[in-house]
Amino acid sequence: MEKQFWEEKWRAQELGFHLPFVHPILKRNLAAFNLPAGATVFLPLCGKTLDIGWLLDQGLRVVGVELSELAVSQLFESLGVRPDVSPWGDGRMWRHGALTVFQGDFFALTADDPGDVAMVYDRAALVALPAAMRERYAAHLATVTARAPQLLITFEYDQNRMDGPPFSVPAEDVERLYGSSHVLECLSRKDVIDNQPAFRERGLDRFEEIAWRLTPC
Repeated sequence: MEKQFWEEKWRAQELGFHLPFVHPILKRNLAAFNLPAGATVFLPLCGKTLDIGWLLDQGLRVVGVELSELAVSQLFESLGVRPDVSPWGDGRMWRHGALTVFQGDFFALTADDPGDVAMVYDRAALVALPAAMRERYAAHLATVTARAPQLLITFEYDQNRMDGPPFSVPAEDVERLYGSSHVLECLSRKDVIDNQPAFRERGLDRFEEIAWRLTPC
């Protein structure tokens, strides 16, 4: 997606992807990753998700990357902290305590930026990208995180009945993108259309949320 598209979404506060609570899938599955205190969790396209504050409360270090400066600003404001901000490539690096967010192009990240990543938590990145961008995204994610274990959330629905984002990412696409580097385990699959009235109004009668655990081979 183009940078302008997401900036307009944030300016208009069209934030259907932003949840007003910590994601139950994260709370239910984090312990299974056995992360030691201070381990780094990497969130691609992190937005201002409340999951970040919860992860920090678990004693973890969080590194995110986000295109929208407004989203990053609102994230730190919601946490009630004032970050140190410094230049980073064509964007900026925002840091406070155990939280670092790189504001700018995800594809500008190098492995040195997030450091030693113990877990990737992809709650809204892969599903935000059209099919043509996903292979490049998955390859770059593997490079900057050294193929770290991953908690991935995807959606499945009839893409012919609603345009994304969020996009439908079928299981075969997850297998194609990650099957050669990770062992894939489907943790849960649930139709959540009753929680998505806007999607029902757009013609959907099914909207499945799938949680995956990806373990490096």
